Formats: sequence, structure tokens, C-alpha cells
Amino acid sequence: MNRKLNKLFNNFYPQNYIIRHPLPGALIISLFIFGFSALYKPSDSHASRALSYEETFAIYSLIGGISVILFIKILKYFRWFRSINSWTLIKELLSVLFVLSGTCIVVYLMGFLIEVPEDRLNIRTFLNSFKNAFSVVMIPFVFFTAINYRHLSSKRNRKEEDSTIEDFENQPAEDLVQISSQLKKEELSFYPSQFLFAESDGNYLVFYLSNKNQIKKQIIRNSISNIEQQLSGIPYFFRTHRSFIVNLKKVKTRQGNILGYQLELYETEFKIPVSRERIKAFNPKFAKYHYDS
Repeated sequence: MNRKLNKLFNNFYPQNYIIRHPLPGALIISLFIFGFSALYKPSDSHASRALSYEETFAIYSLIGGISVILFIKILKYFRWFRSINSWTLIKELLSVLFVLSGTCIVVYLMGFLIEVPEDRLNIRTFLNSFKNAFSVVMIPFVFFTAINYRHLSSKRNRKEEDSTIEDFENQPAEDLVQISSQLKKEELSFYPSQFLFAESDGNYLVFYLSNKNQIKKQIIRNSISNIEQQLSGIPYFFRTHRSFIVNLKKVKTRQGNILGYQLELYETEFKIPVSRERIKAFNPKFAKYHYDS
């Protein structure tokens, strides 16, 4: 049971649309707050003394949207929440809770400007305001988190649904790839068909490896240029960007233009960039392993 929960919370999970796209996400939040308040008119809601009901909640809706942008920006100051490629369900839940809580607190504080201040400075009013705002604003967040849940089940079935994905255990024997580190007593070994991509993170490189449809991260201290040299003997491993090396056989789709591409990989929801400078070298390599391109 504990193992299943650990996999559920720590395996890759697609990032919530609102957190991934703060501007359109904030617009969705603002429109939802205003629409919900206008249609259902919760029993505790009321107009301010100087404004109509619609004007009051138009302001609250705008403040809610701006707050969402603000707290998503704050969230991404924390390194743990920066990489979309290492997003997990636990990061998803914590980030949503953080943005929701911050937004609800700002909505409560704005009430001091919109409504009668002396009626608001107490714990009961704060908790009531927080509860009401939380119950409304959470709905769009929960919706986008919930629709991404299909990733957990589709990831298990994708290998069966698409015959182009390699089954490592049924492939002929491969030569083991051995990666050395700048640190003594640290090394990494894997088979070429397990490699999805590697991402540079400062002085470290994060390898994303797949086996039996489970994705694992392995971190090793080294520069991406050094790792690129170590992998140069495998022709379908290609450095697409100053921070990424990708297995071209794992690429599912390519989107973009002469300014750059975005690659979608099998077995994941990851998006890998191809920089404009590397497109010329990338195209013939990609075509070699994707005959229908």
C-alpha cells in the first residue's frame, strides 16, 4: 500500500493548466468567480455600500485573478517548483494549496477597502471569508488537476496502444551505456532503449530513464557538454538545446517552425525544446528515425 502511494505521489504528473499558464489561468479564475457569484449569489455575499452587487464582485473577481498570477510567480521562485518536467502529484497538490490560500487571504484583505473595515477585523470573519473564497476558487484548479489524472492510467496503457514504442524486455541484448561523473565513486549505467532525455541543472545532469513504463530520475554531477561526448557513440542521442539531450527514437511528435521546435516523447508528457541554432542539424537526424515526417 505504501509503495503504491509513493508511486502515485512521486511519479510524473502533468502540471495544472492554471499554474503552467498564469495569464489565461487568471482570466479563467476571474470569469469563474464573477459568473459563479452572479448566477448563484451565495447567501453570505453582498454588495458594498458604494457599489452594486455586480460591481463589487467584478472587483473581487479581478483581484482574485491578479492574486493567482502573483502567487504563481512567488511559487516559481522556489527551485523545487520550477521544473515542469519533474512535476509530481505532491507538487501539484502543494502548489495548488499555496496559490489558493494566498489568493483567499488577499481577497479577505481587499474587503477592508471595499466593505466596512470595522466589521471584518475578527477571526470569525476571516475564516468565513477564507472558506467562501476557497470553495469557489478551488473549482477551476480541481477541474484541471482532475482531468490530468487520466495520465496515470493512460501511461500504463500507452505502450499497448502504440506499437511504435519499444518494449525493452523483448528487444535483443543491448550494450550497456556507462556514464562517468566528476565525482569519484559515482557512475550511471543504463541501456539505450531506457534513455528518454537528460536535462542540465547547474553542475548536474538529470537523466530520465524508462523501464517497464516507469520513469525514474538519476542525477549525476557533470556538464552537459561532457555527457554529450560520452554519448556520442549512439547516433540517435541528440543534443537539441544547450540544456537537453534526447533519444530521437522516443520522439512522438514535433511541433514548431524555423524559430524552434517542441518535441513530445512517448511514455511521458514532457516537452523538449529544439533551439533555432540546432534545427539544421536536427532535421536530417530526426528524419532518419521518423520516415513519415
